[in-house]
Amino acid sequence: MKTKSLIISLLLIVLALPAICQGPAFNGEWKLNKEKSTIDYNQIYLAKINISLKGDSIFTTRCYLDPNGQEYPFDENLALNGKENKMIIFEMPRVSKAQKGPDGAIMIESKTTFSGDTGEENLIAKETWKTADQGKTLVFDFTNVMMGQEMKGLFYFVK
Repeated sequence: MKTKSLIISLLLIVLALPAICQGPAFNGEWKLNKEKSTIDYNQIYLAKINISLKGDSIFTTRCYLDPNGQEYPFDENLALNGKENKMIIFEMPRVSKAQKGPDGAIMIESKTTFSGDTGEENLIAKETWKTADQGKTLVFDFTNVMMGQEMKGLFYFVK
């Protein structure tokens, strides 16, 4: 009887390993910690994000704010296999791809095309998302390139 209980216990542990080893808990509604983040308040910035990570896909609702407090939310659903996803946000084409890193991070690359003063322009964004403080903090390490200018920074979010 003890052998049967031991086998069942081991089987339950083995079956639970994929859920335990999925990496940091990204799921939830995250709000920007302005004091810790690198932000230019004269531009539009990511103020909050709702993340739902399920298996090999991630669904997000991002909410950007402009300097006047106007909100610009949009939804995005990405596979975590590096496959490109195409969508239109606020009349601008966006191509994104996401993948999981070996350390549990999520890496997202996107290109958003818009009409600038001199014609068509692109915003190229690279983001690496990690959790910290036992899952209480979400850290976005980002690099944005637009009109030949590169901007790097960190966003810190809390639940």
